[in-house]
Amino acid sequence: MGVEFAKYVAAVVQAAPVFLNRKATTEKACRLIRQAGKNGARLVALPEAWIPTFPHWPRALPKGERDLSQEAWIKLYQESVEIPGPETRALGEAAKEAGCCVVIGVNERSREPGATLYNTLLFISDEGNILGKKRKLLPTYEERCCWGAGDAADLVVVETSLGNIGGLICGEHYHPLLRHALAIKGEQVHIGVWPKGAHLDQATDLLSRSHALESQVYVLVSCGLLSPEDVPDDFPLKGRTLWNVNGGSGIIGPDGKYLAGPVYNEETILYAEIDPVHILREKWKIDTVGHYSRNDVVQLVIREGKKNS
Repeated sequence: MGVEFAKYVAAVVQAAPVFLNRKATTEKACRLIRQAGKNGARLVALPEAWIPTFPHWPRALPKGERDLSQEAWIKLYQESVEIPGPETRALGEAAKEAGCCVVIGVNERSREPGATLYNTLLFISDEGNILGKKRKLLPTYEERCCWGAGDAADLVVVETSLGNIGGLICGEHYHPLLRHALAIKGEQVHIGVWPKGAHLDQATDLLSRSHALESQVYVLVSCGLLSPEDVPDDFPLKGRTLWNVNGGSGIIGPDGKYLAGPVYNEETILYAEIDPVHILREKWKIDTVGHYSRNDVVQLVIREGKKNS
């Protein structure tokens, strides 16, 4: 930990995007960031792949219907975010105006040759600068029909004015080694983003609280929210999709207890105080990367490889 032990307020946004509309969703994100800042927040987290939306629809329909999945992906590609780009500049301006560090999930359109999208978590400073990004290391199931895979650069803990902030995306939380890698890198506050549906309620709760306890960190759980009413009627897969995107966001202390939430089925911004001394209290008891580690017996090797671009 650093030498600063000042308390501050963190916020978790649970809200629906403006479906497949990059510009309008970015504008909504900026409004929510400014609102959280006015309410005293210094750190704001928004859900997975929020701009322009998480692809909840069937992404790998069988032959004969595949054109529907293909056309939905093309629309997602057209509305995705380049980093840096106009959307990241707008988010940076909102973060600076609000005096907040911001972590937000976006569909990232790669500038590399080809046509690859990534499920990306973007870190922005309270001065409006991009501090870093992490791409989901491996898209889950048929998500691979939408996104490419990240690399060794995507185990990210960034230094901010508030301390060390890291994050993982949805199924990455199932990997104990990935969570421990962030602890080794000095994570103090963890941003866990999820697309959410009722089928993930238990996993989101258990894995988020487990990471808080194992690593003695605060965990900001930012979950997606989307109802059929949020999806235009002309979206060709609207009737083929189960829109049970129910939220479940919360803020968890380093003792594994909820400080706010979890909240389901409503748009809201959750707030809680982050107290670095609370982290020290838990590490006094069990510090899995410090006095309670046994690196002479078991070691984790983190391969620092290709840098995402």
